[in-house]
Amino acid sequence: MTSPALSALSIDELTALRDAARRDHEALVRRGLSLDLTRGKPSARQLDLSEELLGLPRGHAAADGTDCRNYGGLQGLPELREIFSGPLQVPAAQLVAADNSSLSLMHDTVVHALLGTVPGATRRWADEPRIAFLCPVPGYDRHFALCERFGIELIPVPMDADGPDMDVVERLVAEDAQIKGIWCVPKYSNPSGVSYGDETVRRLAAMPTLAPDFRVFWDNAYAVHHLTDTPVEIADILTLCAENGSPDRALVFGSTSKITFAGSGVSFFGASPANVAWLIGHTGKRTIGPDKINHLRHVQFLRDEAGLAEHMRRHRELLRPKFDAVEAILSKELGGTGLATWSTPAGGYFVSLDVLDGCARDVVMRAGEAGIALTPAGATHPYGTDPRDSTIRIAPTYPEQEELEAAIAGLTVCVRLVATEKLLRDAGRV
Repeated sequence: MTSPALSALSIDELTALRDAARRDHEALVRRGLSLDLTRGKPSARQLDLSEELLGLPRGHAAADGTDCRNYGGLQGLPELREIFSGPLQVPAAQLVAADNSSLSLMHDTVVHALLGTVPGATRRWADEPRIAFLCPVPGYDRHFALCERFGIELIPVPMDADGPDMDVVERLVAEDAQIKGIWCVPKYSNPSGVSYGDETVRRLAAMPTLAPDFRVFWDNAYAVHHLTDTPVEIADILTLCAENGSPDRALVFGSTSKITFAGSGVSFFGASPANVAWLIGHTGKRTIGPDKINHLRHVQFLRDEAGLAEHMRRHRELLRPKFDAVEAILSKELGGTGLATWSTPAGGYFVSLDVLDGCARDVVMRAGEAGIALTPAGATHPYGTDPRDSTIRIAPTYPEQEELEAAIAGLTVCVRLVATEKLLRDAGRV
């Protein structure tokens, strides 16, 4: 049965709900839970799907006879790049397969832009008086932290159902030459689950920018992480950039971190030929080649693009019940109350929960008191500050089903408690 909207309740009825929520929270604290919804990590059962990797590779020769035990091959094994070319929408010749972390690739790309000169630039970013990046919000905290590390200004841009608000994006990049990039998670965004519409992608590729070296950091982290049998398809950013006279604009990133072993996977960089040559030229100063044995291991395990799709189907079988449980519990406990809204993603690793303005930090605190660890409120926004204090990121993937259900049920208790307390305060009742 759907709960009534609290706005229709009298003060006495609201007080009774507040008191009931307090009792429920006290009982929750007494249970002594220890549950973790902080990071979007694969569960142990998901990692078990890739256990065969530990017995691979068989032999050490790549398809062209290259001895993968030796130095060289800065662009990575061609056969591995072929497997991921389609999913990442990058021609294999323009794709780099590196070591285990796409975040490392993003970090290094920013560093190379600071200390070198990206194609189309007139000087190094380090020589600019100021550098800024656009940050669609809610967004990925590690993107923001990377920019903060190098003193890059973060400019929030609101997200809508098709991606970043392009009217805002186009206005900003047309009037400020110091805006050098935008962070994008284009498919099943972290944490909202939004996938970019075709028109959004086209406008990102075609928009005039005052900075000649503007870059779209296209972090396609969830390219194959579908939760339904109907995968979302997004427009091809690299092709659209080339067609609209900005071939060097997009930098595509991806990895196998949530496909095989999170700490022992393969990362990818895709871009125009000029950008690929630029990255490899700088990368060659810090390494003589990536871990090609790990590349070969992944080739033998995944086999081809169809093998990748089948592997991700098995992931989906483990993940879908968890996301369904989150939806069911939130709907049962909070549906119709007006206390919260939430995303129902078709893929990716997160659910975005929006509570009443001014309540997110208190909800996270109350959950922590009950042994339910959540990502800090504000992490979804630049500098850790959510102006509305309303967004909470839920990561359902890591806990076992029973633990997840207990954590989400407990979270709804905290939402009800904090919200009813706020509504009573607003009404002048403590």
